[in-house]
Amino acid sequence: VQLQASGGGLVQAGDPLRLSCASSGRTFGSLRYAMAWFRQAPGKEREFVAYINWNRGSTQYADSVKGRFTISRNNARKMLYLQMNNLEPGDTAAYYCAAGNLAEGSRVDISSEYYYWGQGTQVTVSS
Repeated sequence: VQLQASGGGLVQAGDPLRLSCASSGRTFGSLRYAMAWFRQAPGKEREFVAYINWNRGSTQYADSVKGRFTISRNNARKMLYLQMNNLEPGDTAAYYCAAGNLAEGSRVDISSEYYYWGQGTQVTVSS
């Protein structure tokens, strides 16, 4: 499975931005991967942003982005999205998409649960 994140850029506080993550690989559809977005700011550890399961029946968000970010996916197109509204300077980071075959009861906010990672796309929010 290969993941390619895109859509990052330089925006002003309060602006929206939509990230995309394209998936490829023969096994992606058959294994029904859960997917997530993480982010990493300079000098900080990678942190969980949002999660969505295979059939889009379950989503979870970090408290810092609840009500502002929305994760979604289109399995037919093998695409993952992150709609980010009302961006804040604290959202500045490299954003990574991830995929994994999480077992029931797994912690969805733990990066080690995900097998595959995209290369990251930079989001910079100016005040």
